[in-house]
Amino acid sequence: KLVSVGDAKGVGKGHTYYSTKNKKSVEKKLEFKKYNPIARKHTVYKEKKA
Repeated sequence: KLVSVGDAKGVGKGHTYYSTKNKKSVEKKLEFKKYNPIARKHTVYKEKKA
């Protein structure tokens, strides 16, 4: 299932990554530290409601 993982701190105009998640085995919300091209630095991305 495809889930959206958005910028947690709201830096910039709001950049979003998309990832897949197995909802049966993973109960926590996804959290990544990825590059934000709008802010031009690495930021924390957390799973948002679709």
